[in-house]
Amino acid sequence: MRILAAFLFIFFVTACSTAKKTQQERANAAYDARTEAQRNQASRPTVRIADTQRADTQRDDTRRNERPADSRPAANQPVKAMTDGPALGTTPSMSIKTAGEWMVTSIKGKFLATDTTSVRVYMDITAKSPTGESVLNPADFIEHFMIAYVMYPDYNNRERLGYGTVPLNVQTVGSEGDHLTLTFDIKRPMLVGKDTPTAVLLTEITESNSGTKARNDLTLRFKTAKLSDRFTLFDKTGKQPQLRNYVNVGDTVIIRDVQGTSKPLFGFRYRHDFEAASSPMNTSPRPATKSLSEDSTLSITTNKPFVIQREGLYYFVEDTTDASGIGLVVTDKRFPKLTRPEKLIKPVLYMSTSSEIGELNQAQDIKKAFDRYWLSLMSGNEDVARKTLKAYFDRVEEANRLFTSYKEGWKTDKGMIYIVLGAPDRVQRNREREVWVYNRRANVSEVNFTFTKKSNQFVEDHYELVRYIEYQPIWYPIVEAWRTGAIRE
Repeated sequence: MRILAAFLFIFFVTACSTAKKTQQERANAAYDARTEAQRNQASRPTVRIADTQRADTQRDDTRRNERPADSRPAANQPVKAMTDGPALGTTPSMSIKTAGEWMVTSIKGKFLATDTTSVRVYMDITAKSPTGESVLNPADFIEHFMIAYVMYPDYNNRERLGYGTVPLNVQTVGSEGDHLTLTFDIKRPMLVGKDTPTAVLLTEITESNSGTKARNDLTLRFKTAKLSDRFTLFDKTGKQPQLRNYVNVGDTVIIRDVQGTSKPLFGFRYRHDFEAASSPMNTSPRPATKSLSEDSTLSITTNKPFVIQREGLYYFVEDTTDASGIGLVVTDKRFPKLTRPEKLIKPVLYMSTSSEIGELNQAQDIKKAFDRYWLSLMSGNEDVARKTLKAYFDRVEEANRLFTSYKEGWKTDKGMIYIVLGAPDRVQRNREREVWVYNRRANVSEVNFTFTKKSNQFVEDHYELVRYIEYQPIWYPIVEAWRTGAIRE
């Protein structure tokens, strides 16, 4: 037992992951989380079952999910995106790697206005070499890829407003941490007789030899009064934007624009222990949103570094009457990893029963209870427990990195789907919604999850899942696979 305790303790430090499902109490009873109201007029989910076995109807306990009142839900960070758009932008969030090829595996983009005639586009790019290693040397990317772009008036209009290529050199391509960066300027289209305040930018990255393409769609606004279109979070040097909505406690933070303007901003801190996403099958009406309590205030100046020493949800505006601003989640130093036992027990609700979650929450020794939980799911098999645990919490970490908005990424609707099902095989996006398509799962030939875009003052792109009871025969077998240790990727 002593060996076992030491063995599992290592997993906490590395924020590993895993899952399994007991008997027929089904994971549905465990998704105690926020409920959904007004369904968007999206079509029923496409669900094509590969076999005839259907899961029994399950009970879904619902829980109120606190959401910033007046904030109209928050935004998930863009999926690892490649699009084919715009009429309906297809965005495979994860490309299928072909052996022996250089390939872009994810793109995340943002723009900042430079003036009324142009914007500066920033992209974070991850790519793989033919050996499967991450491409971190800008020279390798420059040698093996080409980039072109085209602008359209809207997702539903294929009239070209402008097009061109992006020069790849040491000025436009850089490296930061585990990804590459790309920076280039786009001029506002100047068409006779037409005003073009906005445009959809479709960027296409092509591998030189194979012709394999990765695409990203990004809405540009050339006439903007929004603070987040002009200012954003930068690294502590003030040189590179951080395309995310979170920082760690004690980090040096800079909010700045392209020109490095000094401007006073008002800041507000809110407590932000929000609930996690509810089951995809939970069609109960959403309760009324709750108001956030302002905890404290602060003042900062753009283009000047500052440090935040307390966790929480922060909101920065130019004027206290502004309808939108810049939201920032300040997390512990290990985030997007989860390492503390009291935090590790929370994301397992997506593959646990209500009674299991209750026992974990009430345990006096959370670490021991968590150890027992995973070993019991894996029938005492330590090796299976270790691998499944790692797989599950690797996805939790990735969900935090990709989808953190006004709350941690694992708690969002996209984060829930990503953790349980993994990255979608294809993503379709238009102005109002995003559809994740899964067509490479054992028990289905295809299933679609539709997320509708909701406005929010804290973040730019927040999406909420359209929930349907029809997801049961797809959802439960995959949760069961986690709980039996069948998923260990």
